[in-house]
Amino acid sequence: MESVGSLVGSPWIYAVVALSVLLDVFLPVLPSGVLVITAATAAAASTAAYVPDILVLTLCAATASVLGDLVAYRLAWRGGARLDRALARSRRLRAAQERLGAALARGGGGLGGLVVLARFAPAGRSVVSLGAGAARHRARDFLPWSALAGFTWAGYSVALGYFGGQWLGATWLAAAVSVGALLAAGAGAGYLMRKPEASEAR
Repeated sequence: MESVGSLVGSPWIYAVVALSVLLDVFLPVLPSGVLVITAATAAAASTAAYVPDILVLTLCAATASVLGDLVAYRLAWRGGARLDRALARSRRLRAAQERLGAALARGGGGLGGLVVLARFAPAGRSVVSLGAGAARHRARDFLPWSALAGFTWAGYSVALGYFGGQWLGATWLAAAVSVGALLAAGAGAGYLMRKPEASEAR
């Protein structure tokens, strides 16, 4: 906790947040959301030696999110036979490819809703980004929605941390409450992503 607290009070927080968000498309266990919220909570305090700028923090997190999606998308697109076989063995990735195909058939709105929801759902970003690449959907159909999803997630996470810090003080309690709200949003997004599959099963 002390090391995290010292980190959010230094300019390095932007680089660490960006790297964490970039990589968590491959390693969903990385605490990128926690880092964003903790940095925004510190910004609300305005008492540290270095106070993160919430606009720069939002831009860093959103840009890294889109770049991570693009890297995963391109790797899955160009992955070759071995990666294709590995993706084909994943039930979640196969389901994502089917959902993406159905969303594209319905038009951009269906795809957009799926990509935005996936950004909040646990591991959903990984599944959708890799699934879109493996199914070789066009980048122009995927990346604009990835950008919207990244900025929506980053703005929501920063707002949770900042306003939680304003209302509850710049404490670990404020950060914990804000992280809880982010996890609740993720659980809701995961439920909404699974709901059509449950309906189809019936």
